[in-house]
Formats: sequence, C-alpha cells, structure tokens
Amino acid sequence: MLDFQLAQLYGVETRVLKQAVNRNIERFPEDFMFKLTKDESNSLIYMGSSQIVTPSNYNIGSSTPYAFTEQGVAMLSSVLRSATAVQVNVEIMRAFVAARRLILQNREHELAINELRMKMQMLEDALENNLGAVNDLSEEMRQELDNIYDAIGALSIRGQESPQKDKPNPIGYAATEARYEEERKKSEETKK
Repeated sequence: MLDFQLAQLYGVETRVLKQAVNRNIERFPEDFMFKLTKDESNSLIYMGSSQIVTPSNYNIGSSTPYAFTEQGVAMLSSVLRSATAVQVNVEIMRAFVAARRLILQNREHELAINELRMKMQMLEDALENNLGAVNDLSEEMRQELDNIYDAIGALSIRGQESPQKDKPNPIGYAATEARYEEERKKSEETKK
C-alpha cells in the first residue's frame, strides 16, 4: 500500500505518516517498505487519471511516495500510536489474512480444476479409443453380415432352380424291373 493511502486510512496527513516513518526508519527495512522512484510515481499518477491508483492532483513534490508491504503496515502501528492507528492496523491485517486465504483457496480451486481437466482429457481419450474400436468392430460385423447375406442369396438362387425330378416310382413288377434296369445303367456309367 502507498503512504497516502495508509495516511487516509489512519486519519493523518501523509507528511505526518512520512515523518513518523523517517524518525523510525530502522524499523522499516527494504522488505517492509521502499521508496518509489520519480518514474514509478509519475506512472502511478498517469494511471490515476483513468483508474483509482494515485489521484491525478497528488503532489509528489520533492518526496516520492513510500510503498509498504504487509509487514511494513504492521510496523506502522508501533510508529503511529493513536487508537485509530491501532484499530486501522488490525483491520488492515485482517484484510491481508483474508486476501491470503482467498489466494490459497483460488490455488486449491485451480488445482481441482486442473485435476478435473486431466480427468476429462483422459475420458475423452478413452471415448475416442472406444469409438475407434466400435468402428473397427462395426466394419468387421458389416463384412460378416454381407457374407451371410451373400450366402443366403446364393442359397435362395439354388432353391429357385428346379432340380430334375426323378420319375415317380412306378408300382408293380414291371416298375421294379425298370428301376433295376435304370440303376444298372447308372452303375455301368460310373464304372467307366
């Protein structure tokens, strides 16, 4: 957070906050607080004209803004000793904790979503493989059915052809003798 934002929350002027920090500068190492460069400050002011970052009428003057980390904000409560400062600091710390929880929850959700994506991809791959196998099987079944239909067709054509019917068996002695004669001729022909 920037110094003017914190000053507004704590209900003090920005110069008062900066003076308190400067008097206790040993409490604010670089990982707690750092000073923005003029270019960074000007970038914030430029962005402030379209977004709420730094008010466009903010006067940088000779002193550029301080940027505070979570630990730096916590340290401000020991520098600004008013009851308002302590209460605001507690609320800011709660906000940081809530933001951290939200980030962790988002990571957990992201991991769960990624896991679901992987499972969906595996299911899609399995479905694609299964469909390929079904298509292969269907092709084989179609071929087999075609073979069966061809065989049925061939049988039906054979059934339509009228085979030579044997003469009806005559009745009586002459008929039996004629049958024996016919069978003898057939057997002679097969011997040849």
